[in-house]
Parts: sequence; C-alpha cells; structure tokens
Amino acid sequence: MSEAREDQLYMGYEVVIGLEVHTHLRTQSKLFSPAPVAYGDEPNHNTHPVDLALPGVLPVLNRSVIELAIRLGLATHSTINERSVFSRKNYFYPDLPKGYQISQFEEPTVSDGWLEIEVASGKGKKKGKKKGGGAEVVQKRIGITRAHLEEDAGKSIHDATHATTDTLVDLNRAGVPLLEIVSEPDLRSAAEASAYLKKLRAILRYIGVSDADMEKGQFRCDANVSLRRPGAELGTRTEIKNLNSFAFVEAAINAEVERQAEVLDDGDEVVQATMAFDPATGHTSVMRLKENADDYRYFDDPDLVPLMISEADIEAVQAQLPELPDDKRDRFVAEYALSESDATTLTQSRALAQFFEDATVIHAQPKSVANWILRDVLQSLGEGDRSIEDLALTPESFAALVALVDSGRLTAKSGREIYGVLAESGGDPEAIMAERGLESVQDTGLIEGVAREVIASNPDSVDKYREGDGKVLNFLMGQVMKATQGKANPADVKQILERELAAQ
Repeated sequence: MSEAREDQLYMGYEVVIGLEVHTHLRTQSKLFSPAPVAYGDEPNHNTHPVDLALPGVLPVLNRSVIELAIRLGLATHSTINERSVFSRKNYFYPDLPKGYQISQFEEPTVSDGWLEIEVASGKGKKKGKKKGGGAEVVQKRIGITRAHLEEDAGKSIHDATHATTDTLVDLNRAGVPLLEIVSEPDLRSAAEASAYLKKLRAILRYIGVSDADMEKGQFRCDANVSLRRPGAELGTRTEIKNLNSFAFVEAAINAEVERQAEVLDDGDEVVQATMAFDPATGHTSVMRLKENADDYRYFDDPDLVPLMISEADIEAVQAQLPELPDDKRDRFVAEYALSESDATTLTQSRALAQFFEDATVIHAQPKSVANWILRDVLQSLGEGDRSIEDLALTPESFAALVALVDSGRLTAKSGREIYGVLAESGGDPEAIMAERGLESVQDTGLIEGVAREVIASNPDSVDKYREGDGKVLNFLMGQVMKATQGKANPADVKQILERELAAQ
C-alpha cells in the first residue's frame, strides 16, 4: 500500500476507497434461462419457469456470457481462470423467488487485473500534460481483485401511485446476467473513484460487453470507504449501496468521508455498516449493520458444473477483441499528430472515434476535423445528452462541410449554421450553402471597396489605431463583416484593412 500524499489527506486522514461495480452483460437472454433481456417492458413479462423457481426446473448457463467475461478479463490485463465455480449465496432477496442468488465466490471467472486512470497529481507514470490550474496529470494503476458472474435480482416497488401500501415485485430483471467487478482499495479520493468508473465504463462499451446505461440500471456501483492515519492499518469500512451516476458517487463518497472523520475526531469508532446516500440532503445514513461473507453461507451450486475455460477459448476471444481506448488514443497521437488531450476526448467512445476516422479519410485534414468535433459536435451532443449515432450527421456530410470551410468557400460562422442543419436533419452542405446564399465573398476587390468605406466612415477609430490602439482593428473588421453579411473571410478582411490603413 502506497503512503498517503499530503494533498490527498482529509482532516489528517487518508481516504481509502474500493469499488464494486455491477454491470449488465449485453446478451439476448438471461444468465440461466431463455427469458429475454429487455428494458421498459410491462412488469413480469420477461420471465421463465427458471426465473420463477418453479418446481423441477434447473438452471442452464448462457454460453454467451463466457465470451463477454473473457473480453473484460483481457481488456483489464486480468487472469482468466481455467476453472470457476457457481455458488449459492444464501441471503434473503425478496425479489428472487429462489430465496438465494447464484453467484461466484472463491473461484471467479476473472481475477488479478488492473486498469490505469489519469489523475491530477500523485505518484505514477508522468504523462506531461496539464490540467486546470496547472496540475500535472499522471497515470495511476488501480488493481482489479476479481470480476465474477452472477444473476441480478428483481425489483421491489414501493409506489403510492399503484393505490396500494403493499410491496410490488417486478421480476423482469431477475436473472439478468451481471459481472461484478471489484477493485482493490487503491483509490484515494472521490475524484479518483469517478475517473475509475468512467474508464471502466468506456472499456465495457468499447469491447461490447455492456451498454452500461446508468439510467437503465445497467451500470451501478457500491463504494467501500474507510479512513486511516497515514501509515496506519486500514480502518473500518462502510459500504454505500446502489450509486447510479458519477455525480452521486463523488457526492456520496465525500459525504461519507466527512461523516467518518467527524466520528473519529470525536473519539468514537466507525461501525461497519451498509449506508444509503440521499442526494436531496447530501448525507449518508445507516441502512443496516454490514454482513460479512460468511453470513451469506456460500456453497457450490449442485445444479451447475464448474465452468472450464481453455486457452483456445481465450485465444478465440482475443482474436476478435477491438482496439482498446488507450491504444486508440496513442495511435491517434502518432498517426494524426493530435495532442494527447484531444486524442483522449476523441476516443472517449468507440463510435465517436470511428466517426473521426471516417471523416478524415474523406477530408485528409485531421486537425481541422478534430477541431470541429471537439468544439461543435461535442457541444451539440452535450446539449441533448446524445451520442454521435443520435445525430443525422454522417461522416461524408461532415467532412464536406469542414472542407468547404478550409477552402475558404464558407466562413466558420456560416459553417456552424450549416452544421446545425446537418446535425438535426442531414443533407448536402454545398446544397444548403447555395440555398441559403452563404458562400463566402472571395472577391478581394469587393472587400477592398467595403474596407475603404468603413475606414472613411470611422475617422476617430482610424486615429486611435494610428496611435497604437490595436483593439480598434477588431471593431473595423466587425464593420466590414457586417457590411458583407458575414460572408467575407476574416483573415482576408484583416489583411486588407491593415494594408489600407497603412496606405492612408
């Protein structure tokens, strides 16, 4: 365990965090039954006798989950174990008809892995980048203890709109295949925890293991938090359950850190417990005293034989594994001469990275293409919380638009106007340019005439310019652009104005 850094201490305590991530696997059917995996359907429509634990039924392992687990293992530099075992976790689940959960315990499918996150400071491999405020960005390796397969539970519903005080149960989710990915307690702040989750989620999506849609409950997190004095033994941990957004993860961890620090400073002891986080109050509270693993009374499931994975199985998955985010980022830096920061943003999703490469094939100016994506495309995606696939924009129309701007036929301002149309409705940028009369004025003689008129109409500004007030040039440029309805190339306008002013 590395020593605490002074800048990561909270009231003199080192924060120690480990995360347990539950992610739904991208399968058509459930882990042990042929019932469909679907979201948004009417309650209890996606069930099967196996999910309902009817007498005489037996679980049958969904073969597709094996490949997905191997993919995750390879992408996180983990060991894919030749033998793994399914166990019964005997803990009361009111929304699992069996009364127990089938999971993995002592022999998981994946173990002993790691991934790297970027943090603002601290020990790690230097990347030579700067974040806001000038902090150096470094890479920090976070260990992954295990990733084991298990079935999800159903959903208990306590909702007054159903006109009942009873608890209702929806079993559509019961039996949906999960990977539980458990990190080592290597995280030292809420910000690091959020960075780890974002990196893990990006990897899961890149390799097609999970859609990891947090709104659908496909990617959720339990956070284990403890405090200790630097160099001391690990403190007593608490577990914050069911955090389903990055913002809630950070807020919940910070709230629990503050609570534990106050308890310790008062001379009391932190009690091991399961905590809930209330976003409305910003505080954590005890749900129940925390159970230990032996309270679950795990034992091997007698209805399921051990899962055996061969080297041939692993090699077959490895051959189909797509390029990973870090590898793609490094290639973008080397191949397209992009900054590491720009390359990191462009590779945040597999679809966005592919869009960039497709557009660059058509318009071989990667820096221009990247700039438009980083500025305009990401802005439009953020405004509607959408992905690149949700836009009507195609790589072909986008590349044609950037080419028109680069050639000078469109100003950047007019280009953004056309971009808005392409993003929402699609179309041909050249046709839209002609239809709206947006093509740039490239007649330098016309621009020169307008520039002379602007100079003649603004003698006071001309005098200030000659006295050394360079800002006046921006005002004069604005007048020329206004007179040409924004169709003149700003670079041409500036050059012509400077020439005309010098000749006065």
